[in-house]
Amino acid sequence: MSLRYFAVLFCCVLLAACGKVNQENYAKLKPGMSKAEVESLLGAPGECAAALGIASCTWGDKEAVISVQYAGDKVVMFSGKGLK
Repeated sequence: MSLRYFAVLFCCVLLAACGKVNQENYAKLKPGMSKAEVESLLGAPGECAAALGIASCTWGDKEAVISVQYAGDKVVMFSGKGLK
């Protein structure tokens, strides 16, 4: 396989990973949304942790990140950093 192939593949992966983590999608988040609604907007989260019925999930990378906190299945808080 050529270096060109890997360069194109890398660019595609990079664009797909951060394409949904932006200010426009962050503005669409609302308290009370379900996990399914958030995931249809942002895609699958990169990481989730839960304890005692509270879950926190994050999307993005070290440059831009969206964090959403759920109580049960509903959004209670969310935050973003580095969004464009």
